[in-house]
Amino acid sequence: MRKQCRRKIWSTQINPIAHALAGASITDKKSLDKLRLLELSALDVMRMGKGTIQDWRVLTDMLNICQTFVRHGIGTEAKDDCAMAQESLLNAARRYEKTKRMGLDGQGIKALQNVHEWHDLQRQSVARSVYEKIIQATANYLKSSGAEVVAV
Repeated sequence: MRKQCRRKIWSTQINPIAHALAGASITDKKSLDKLRLLELSALDVMRMGKGTIQDWRVLTDMLNICQTFVRHGIGTEAKDDCAMAQESLLNAARRYEKTKRMGLDGQGIKALQNVHEWHDLQRQSVARSVYEKIIQATANYLKSSGAEVVAV
């Protein structure tokens, strides 16, 4: 019996025009509200000193994406707040290793609130496709242990 080519036909239920419009438009309000709620609730729990590692991770992800936006020239004003927030999150991680309690100091809370505002403006000012590329660039930068990556 001879080998035969068995062609696979993949179903494409995607409307290419709708897909292109979704990529070119700004991220929809429902998705942004979901992200905002996640980030603000993590910040609120950390403010009370009852944060978890997952809350710390949410804030760290927000910070990392904001820093990637800054490296790409979008919202460069956020650089100082990002540096303060990064130091505060590192201190919170060190404190958690000693006391098993996750919380932030006053400067860290203020810096993370500012970073949240900057990041919210950044993601509202670019198309969804650009935002997804920035997220992917952040993941790649972290994987490759870039120059500014701090391992915790």
